[in-house]
Formats: sequence, structure tokens, C-alpha cells
Amino acid sequence: MSQDRFNAYRIMWVLVFFDLPTETKVERRAANLFRKDLIRDGFDMFQFSIYLRNCPSRENANVHIKRVKNALPKHGKIGILCVTDKQFGNMELFHGKKQTDLPSTTQQLELF
Repeated sequence: MSQDRFNAYRIMWVLVFFDLPTETKVERRAANLFRKDLIRDGFDMFQFSIYLRNCPSRENANVHIKRVKNALPKHGKIGILCVTDKQFGNMELFHGKKQTDLPSTTQQLELF
């Protein structure tokens, strides 16, 4: 059972993509607040407008997706994508022409 619990098809990655307006002081504040809410909920910046979070299960991912939806700013475009660890592991990353490693999976304490 414990082997099944953390396999590459059960572990999920939640990615949040966004393009938020920052023309006015109010818009900048809303964009910064949204980013801070993501970080508070355990998301890490992948690129400037892409944040990601590793979750031990689909059920846990749904909890964090719900939190993102509750923090959505009034304006802007936001996308939420949930993929398995196996799918995420198939991504290829480059810095210029140099291939780089994927972000490491963090071990999270799960309380019952």
C-alpha cells in the first residue's frame, strides 16, 4: 500500500499560469497579493508568471486548486493545470540551449 501511495501516477503537480494587469497601483497590488497567496500555499515560482506545487495525491491537489480559485484577482487571465508526476517528469527544460534538470520533488508531511 505505501508503495502505491507515492507512485508517479498518484503524485500530482499543480501549475498556475497567469497574466495580470499591472497598469495601476490597485492592479499591481492585486497581482502581488495573488503571487503572495500562491507562495503562502506552498507554490514555487517556476517562471515569472508560472507557479507550481507538488501534491501527494489528486485529492490534495484539489484542495490547493480550490485555494487558488478563492484567491483569484478581479482582472487578468489565470490558468490552472494539474498533471501527474510521470507527465511532469517528461518535460524538457532549457536555459538557452543548455538542458537543465526538472525541479525536485519536495517531501511533504501528510497528517491523517
